[in-house]
Amino acid sequence: MKLDDIKDKIPQPLYNSLLPDIEEFRPSQEKAIEKGLLDRKNLLVCTPTASGKTLIAELAMVKSILENRGKAIYIVPLKALANEKFKDFKKRYGDYCNIALSIGDLDSADPYLEKYNLIICTAEKLDSLIRHHAPWLGNVATVVVDEVHLMNDPGRGPTLEILITMLRELLKEKVQLISLSATIGNPDELSEWMDANLVIDNWRPVELHKGVYDGKKIEFEKK
Repeated sequence: MKLDDIKDKIPQPLYNSLLPDIEEFRPSQEKAIEKGLLDRKNLLVCTPTASGKTLIAELAMVKSILENRGKAIYIVPLKALANEKFKDFKKRYGDYCNIALSIGDLDSADPYLEKYNLIICTAEKLDSLIRHHAPWLGNVATVVVDEVHLMNDPGRGPTLEILITMLRELLKEKVQLISLSATIGNPDELSEWMDANLVIDNWRPVELHKGVYDGKKIEFEKK
């Protein structure tokens, strides 16, 4: 599937931002589009690292913003990753999206976020914003959960699970939920819980070879 195949389904500014770098979609991206990405369907995307998951999220968020549906929130587990995504999104979409990074004070509703339409934050920060009843939360139309497999993490897992539950209750049918992961042990159960279409693909840009290192050399598996 080529970018031109969806030209009539996405706003022109988004098409223009993607065109210099993207002419053809990767397998996971094509599957996501076929599973309803551009029709605001919930998705659980399970594909290898560097297979193009972030672009799937970008298509959903920026399309929603440009169509004036509401704000988009991108949830990450680490502050370093939040900073990385902030720089990437600002570079590509900063001309027409107001992008904010919110990873600091956990004891504030951050009212200044009202004027931003794409907000990148950690799960802990968003949990704090919900508990402080940030008034702009009702305007959120798209939520992306990166590294959603951390729901199985003893430390972060409970916060993330409760966060997703609260967001779905707060935003009801209005929200499109996009969850991303390179590895999930129970994708069918998780997609059912999230009421999401499941996207699974094994394509990766560089072939992965498995082997055992004995201290001197690596013995690779034979195919």
